Amino acid sequence: MSTRIDSVEPGSESHNTIPMQKQRYPKSFLKLMLFGFSIIGLPLIGALINSAMSIDRLAEQSRKTVHQATQVTLGNRVLIDEIRTMERSIRQALILGDMSLLEGYFRAHSKFEMTAEKLWEHSSHIEQRLLLEKIRLSETTIFMEILTAIDDSPEDLRGLVENFTGLMESANNFSIMGQNLIGVDVSEMLDMASHARTVVEWQLLALIPFVILLALIFSVLITRPIRQIDEAIYKMGQGELSKPVCVEGPQNLKYIGIRLDWMRRRLLKLEDQKIQFLRHVSHELKTPLAAIREGADLLAEGITGQLTKKQQLIANILHSSSLQLQKRIEDLLSYSALETDKTALVKHQVKLAKILDEVLQNQNLSIMSKRLEIIRDCPGLMLECDSEKIKIILDNLLSNAVKFSPPCGVIQIKVVQTNKLVQLDIVDMGVGIHKVDQEKIFEPFYQGRSVANTHVRGTGLGLSIAREYAFAHGGNIELIQQSEVGAHFRLTLPLNDTEGEA
Repeated sequence: MSTRIDSVEPGSESHNTIPMQKQRYPKSFLKLMLFGFSIIGLPLIGALINSAMSIDRLAEQSRKTVHQATQVTLGNRVLIDEIRTMERSIRQALILGDMSLLEGYFRAHSKFEMTAEKLWEHSSHIEQRLLLEKIRLSETTIFMEILTAIDDSPEDLRGLVENFTGLMESANNFSIMGQNLIGVDVSEMLDMASHARTVVEWQLLALIPFVILLALIFSVLITRPIRQIDEAIYKMGQGELSKPVCVEGPQNLKYIGIRLDWMRRRLLKLEDQKIQFLRHVSHELKTPLAAIREGADLLAEGITGQLTKKQQLIANILHSSSLQLQKRIEDLLSYSALETDKTALVKHQVKLAKILDEVLQNQNLSIMSKRLEIIRDCPGLMLECDSEKIKIILDNLLSNAVKFSPPCGVIQIKVVQTNKLVQLDIVDMGVGIHKVDQEKIFEPFYQGRSVANTHVRGTGLGLSIAREYAFAHGGNIELIQQSEVGAHFRLTLPLNDTEGEA
């Protein structure tokens, strides 16, 4: 028998998918990352630029203030020196009686005028300018009076010398005012610095949660398609192939999602072909197996003639092996039915003890060959179930217990009722189940590390089929942990049809 797998081009069904969807993401994952970092970084860059501009304005203002304060202080010192020079020149001219000494006065006057002009330019406060203008007017008045006195009566210069005292006092007042105004400017700079710091702090307080929010939003946008891809791969690994794979995100990640969905469809098709193959093989094996079993039965019963002991032993082995092969084939058929959802239950009231008796009778030959002791505690409970499916469940559990039990071992079967549930425990004295195998023993085709000494190796479907049938009845099969040797399985079933009651 051969199976044919049609080839499908992975991208054949994806060309028309992307253009029809609304593009909410950039075309590539890299562009999405760059866009996210840009959006998150822009507020921080803006805050940094604003802080830099505030610091620059503060620095510029500080520079201007320091420059003005320096110029005003130096200029005021020059004014005082020139006033003293002018007064000294006049006193020298009067004492020595030499009017040529007034040249020093005129030079000091010119320098005073130039310095006052520069101070006017550097004075930023109106009070300073008004006082400076008053000083300039006073000095100009003194200068005009001195010129008049030189032309008319040089002796009048003695009375004009005292005018420099008031001029000096005004210059000193200007110096004091300059120092006070410098303190005001410094206070204003401190206020500006405090204001700039407050603004930066508030910007940081506002930006931190905003940036965190943006980071969360973009982390969701970035991780969502990756999480969808991861979930799709995990579901395919778990065999969940019914739901299509849908990945929302950049175009290249969407394309990966399309490829994964193509892989899902291919796996689904291969799974269908596998089930069909198992079904066909199982049916084709049943016919020759039936002939082998019938021939072995005829030989064992002596229909064809009396057999020797060795021949009888061989016939019994053929008979036993044919039964085991028949069970394996029936497991394959049951598994195929489970995979195709063809497990309809035909429920009716039946005694659980009766089903257990039939299962024990079927296993009687194996039990007797290993001289096993069956300790059974089963009250006469009525169970609404599909008796054939329950028989398969018990047969799988009991056959495993018999298979792995040592010769002359003990198998305990205990049935109890708890509320509306029936709890059936089967405990053997075999090698038990390895810790590595405990989570996988109910998976299809899985066979643990403990191998029984039998002619035919199992298919690894018995426990998987038994558990599915238990689920179909609204029950469960679980492995009970125990410190002693052996395995302990517990079957839980409802007494009545829960679906019918609902």
